[in-house]
Amino acid sequence: MENQNDITEFYKKKNLDIPVYLQWGTAHFDVMKIDTLKKRNEAISLLSFTRKGLYKIKLVKGNCKCHYADRTIEIEKYALVFINPMIPFLLEETEEPIKEYFCIFNDEFFSNFGNIRDYPVFQNHRDNVYSLSDDEYQKFEVLLDNMKEELSSDYEYRFDAIRNLVYELIHKAIKMNGVQPKVTKRNGADSRITLLFEELLALQFPLHSTSDYVKLRKPKDFAEQLSVSINHLNKAVKHIRNRTTSEIITDRILQEAKILLKITDWSVSEIGYSLGYETPSRFIYTFRKNMGVSPLIYRNENT
Repeated sequence: MENQNDITEFYKKKNLDIPVYLQWGTAHFDVMKIDTLKKRNEAISLLSFTRKGLYKIKLVKGNCKCHYADRTIEIEKYALVFINPMIPFLLEETEEPIKEYFCIFNDEFFSNFGNIRDYPVFQNHRDNVYSLSDDEYQKFEVLLDNMKEELSSDYEYRFDAIRNLVYELIHKAIKMNGVQPKVTKRNGADSRITLLFEELLALQFPLHSTSDYVKLRKPKDFAEQLSVSINHLNKAVKHIRNRTTSEIITDRILQEAKILLKITDWSVSEIGYSLGYETPSRFIYTFRKNMGVSPLIYRNENT
């Protein structure tokens, strides 16, 4: 279940008004337009979902590049992009700021209404970016307009109507035989892969409750999400950071462990399980090995 902050922080980051009619922490859906984007870090905008559980279907107008771990997709003029929150990417504005028209939703919105995550557009980044013609762009824009209209209506079954519109959009994209985006080799592949790995690691934190837990714990978990081989990931990270992938993962998990020991009353066992350790003893051993003291002693000395 989504924590309220996971959704509200998205709106704050985009400088958007937070909807008052939606029920936070359960099913969530919204449609919005953004005509200008503030550039950061020399024109690179981090437009992937960095909040857990939020999917996005985005209609893009403008020239930009979509960078994944193992390739770059060039978007020329119009594109439809499907974003899975567990597959991070970078979107680089190459000229003027792009315009985007998109909907966001979580798994709960489609509960008992099909398996939205099983569609290929959300499975990997080989099937989730579609170049569009002027006519195709307008057709998808109409679908998003219809979603926005339904969302603001008082129709009793409007959310079912919206779900049907989302599926209609997905099926149109899958069946579309338009020109596919141009795929190019990236420069600085090691740097890009390392950055995306670190983003994917970071978006798992912070943990909000004992029912929240770290899902990606091992290098192979990250390699699968980034669609690269584990050897490729390990070599890239080692080359850029001069540290192993496992060392970086362990450091970040132990950093979270120290925070939880300081500010929560969770038991050592609860913290260990939330951080992905199979047993409390394994968590205690790893913590003591890296920090020089046991979790309990660390808590007593820092609270």
